[in-house]
Amino acid sequence: MLKNGLTLGLFALLCTGLVAAVNQLTFAKIKKQEQIELARVLHQIIPDDLHDNELTDHCITITAAEFLGTESALPAYIATKNGVAVAIAIEAVAPDGYNGDIRIIIGLDKSGTILGVRTLAHQETPGLGDKIELRKSDWVVSFNGLSVLSDEDKRWHVKKDGGDIDQFTGATITPRAFVKAVKKATLYFNAHKDELLDAPASCEVGNE
Repeated sequence: MLKNGLTLGLFALLCTGLVAAVNQLTFAKIKKQEQIELARVLHQIIPDDLHDNELTDHCITITAAEFLGTESALPAYIATKNGVAVAIAIEAVAPDGYNGDIRIIIGLDKSGTILGVRTLAHQETPGLGDKIELRKSDWVVSFNGLSVLSDEDKRWHVKKDGGDIDQFTGATITPRAFVKAVKKATLYFNAHKDELLDAPASCEVGNE
C-alpha cells in the first residue's frame, strides 16, 4: 500500500507540474492575443484620423461604481493628436443584463459625442441578447453620433420604455441594461472630462 501511495503521489505531482508548465507557456500567448483584440476594438471605436498615438499606450484607471457599474477599477484609453487629448475609450459594466454582467467599451470625443460602442464580454442568450455583438447585429452602431444631455434625457431608453433606442425583437432586458450602461458612462465623462483627459498614464494594457 505504501508503494502504491507513493506512486499515486508522484503521479499527482507530475500532473500538477505539467498543468503549471502548460499554463505558464500559454499565459503569455493568451495575454498577447487579448492585447491584439483590445487594440482592434479601440481602433474601431476611435477613428484613426482623430489621433496619432497608439491608443493602448495611454491607459488610465477609473473607479466610479455608480456610473461604471462595478466597484472594481476599470481602464480607459486616451487618444491624442500632436500631444493633445482628443478622445477617450472607457470600459464599463452593465450589471443588470439578462444573464449577468455585460462588459462594454465606449469611445467619446471631447464634446461627449459617442464615436463607437462595442461589447467586450457577455453571457446573454444566443439568438436574442447576443445581438449586442457587432458580428451578430449592427445594433451597437446605432449609438454612433449620440450624446447625453443630462440624467433626465428621455431619449436614453429603449422604445418600449418611451425612449428613442430600438430594442431587439423578443428581448428587452439586454438592450435596456446596455443603454443604461452607455448613458451612465457618458454622463460620468461629461462631468469629469477635463480631469480624465489630462490624467497621466497609470495602468498597463490588459490589467484591470
